Order: sequence, then structure tokens, then C-alpha cells
Amino acid sequence: MNPPEYLRGVFGLEGKVAVVIGGTGELCGAMAEGLAGAGAEVVLVGRNAEKAAARLGRIAGVGGKAWFQPAEASKASDLRQLLSEVLRRSGRIDILVNGAGVNASTPFLDITEEEFDRIIGTNLKSVFLACQVFGRHLIEAGKGGSIINLGSMAGLVPLSRVFTYSSSKAAVHNLSKNLAREWAPHRIRVNTLVPGFFPAEQNRRILTPERTAAILGHTPMHRFGEARELIGATLLLAGDGGGAFITGSEVVVDGGYHATTI
Repeated sequence: MNPPEYLRGVFGLEGKVAVVIGGTGELCGAMAEGLAGAGAEVVLVGRNAEKAAARLGRIAGVGGKAWFQPAEASKASDLRQLLSEVLRRSGRIDILVNGAGVNASTPFLDITEEEFDRIIGTNLKSVFLACQVFGRHLIEAGKGGSIINLGSMAGLVPLSRVFTYSSSKAAVHNLSKNLAREWAPHRIRVNTLVPGFFPAEQNRRILTPERTAAILGHTPMHRFGEARELIGATLLLAGDGGGAFITGSEVVVDGGYHATTI
């Protein structure tokens, strides 16, 4: 057996094009690097050109192929333009990662309508619209595909201090399962990748010493996750090899947090 050849058959993405919405962030950026490393051409989507340039540099440094397309993920017009640009430059779309996200720790009675709309728009509306825009194309193209929506531990269990965020992520989990059922006949797989506690830009400000101690005390591996530790699950869900029969699933990467009760 030739291990590299075998692994390419299981995880390889040569010839695939992956669109990573939120790819300028820490978690989805690492996922984008993994997709590029497995052979996919990656399109980073976000609003921060400086962060995109840094990520593109890391991808190029390991021989990967990627480019940046700015877009507002919660606007259908931007997403339609994004699809057109991807088809113009890359000719196809095989993998969609929906990972745009924001958070806030506002007490429930103090949450404003503006804050609610901002978080729901970024975390849920963007996923809904991207699945509409790209899902329609994948169905019409008739070649199947993989959609990976970023969920959250807050989408599985109620976590304190993140009321709107938890609501948005619970809806993403539900939407993913619904689409997996609807689109299976089209060979389009839809799954939710569920990170446990990974320090990132959107949650560092609420990781107080007390909250950190509570999280680590509930995590059997007694540490936070590192962004690169999402790559294995990403590659499993993205391609037509090892994960070809996985759809409608919640793949949890959390150091055992969700398995712990008492």
C-alpha cells in the first residue's frame, strides 16, 4: 500500500474549488489552509483585505492556491456576485464553508434590536442566503457538492451570556439538517461542523478567568482547541472520499466537552 496515494483517495481535493465564507477569520482561515493543502483551489471571502492577504501568504507558502473576494455575507446581492466571480475565475464550485460569525455577551434584558439583528444577520441570515445562492447553482450543475456550516456548542446546549449567538447557532444546526434531507437526492451533502471552545476574535473578550476555569473544568482534555485541529474534520466532510456518506450530521470537535455531564 502507498500511504500518500491512499490518503489522497480519502481526503484529497485535487480539482475541487472551495468557497470559504469567513475565511479571513481564525477558525475558517485554518480550515481554508487545510482545504488548500489537500489540493483544492480556495476562495477566501470576507471584509478584511489585510487579514486575507496574510492568510493567502500562508497558503502560498505551503504550495496552495487561493484568492480573495470581498463580500458582505448577509447580502444576497454580494453572494450572487461572489458566485459569478467564482465561476468566472475558477469555473466551478464544489465546496461551500459558511463560517461568518459575531458574538456579544450582553445581558438578555439589555440586548437591543440593533444588536439582535446584527448577530442574527451575520450568523444565520448569511448561512441561509449562501445556501440559497450556492445551493441553487449546485442543483442546476448536477454534480453534487458539500456544504459545511459552522455551528457551535451554543447551538447544542444553552450557554450563559450569549443569548442571541446561541439562538442563531441553534437555527444553523436545524437548517443544516433540513437541507441535508432535501438535497440528498442531488448528491449535495450538508453538515454542521461544531467547534468546542477555540479562542478566536469573536469570543476572546468574554473569556474571563472565571469563565475560562469553568470551560476547562468541563472539558476532559483540560485545554482549549487550536484552529488547526478543525482541519481533519473539514477534510472528512469536504470531499468525495472518506466522508461521502456523511450528511445531516453534527461533527463535534470539542475535547470531550459535550460528552461531559457530572
